Amino acid sequence: MLKIGLTGNIGSGKTTVAKVFELLGIPVFYADDEAKKVMVTDEILINSIKQTFGAGSYFDDGTLNRKYIAGIVFNNEAELQKLNAIVHPATFRAFDNWLQQIKHAPYVIKEAALMFESASYKMCDRTLLVSAPLENRMARVMQRDNVSRAEVEKREARQFTEEKKRQLADDIIVNNDWQLVIPQVLELHTLYLSLAKN
Repeated sequence: MLKIGLTGNIGSGKTTVAKVFELLGIPVFYADDEAKKVMVTDEILINSIKQTFGAGSYFDDGTLNRKYIAGIVFNNEAELQKLNAIVHPATFRAFDNWLQQIKHAPYVIKEAALMFESASYKMCDRTLLVSAPLENRMARVMQRDNVSRAEVEKREARQFTEEKKRQLADDIIVNNDWQLVIPQVLELHTLYLSLAKN
């Protein structure tokens, strides 16, 4: 089965693009949502988190102590990398399990913010980048999350630059305020359907 990796920097609109593919009947795996799930369901991961960050990582009822974890990894790049290094493999496992359940789709999409940073693009046949001008992205996230520009810039700094991602991507959808997204998705959908047949 053809696997398409969908990514984009913060505020690019990759989730919107993923939803359009879903409307076309294409299954989408949302890696970032799944990462949150596996942190409370994947026993191997839970044990790794406890060993790495301490028993305080989880409450007695098994839920993740997000505030505790955030306190450790926030503003600490080395600790954040440690967390990502144990969460990403669990998310990859969840993707493999999810794929087993997909029977009749011509292709699937894996949507992930850190696809290139985590090297998970290597598990996909093609990669699709949703690209948007920096000012558009900043404005969208500030409005959506009700945060300051400085906060958005901090999140942006944790990701590869869009220029670097453009070099790595096979396909690009431009999501600025004057080019229509749906025709771009439909064109790629046609391409992916033909690639899936071969």
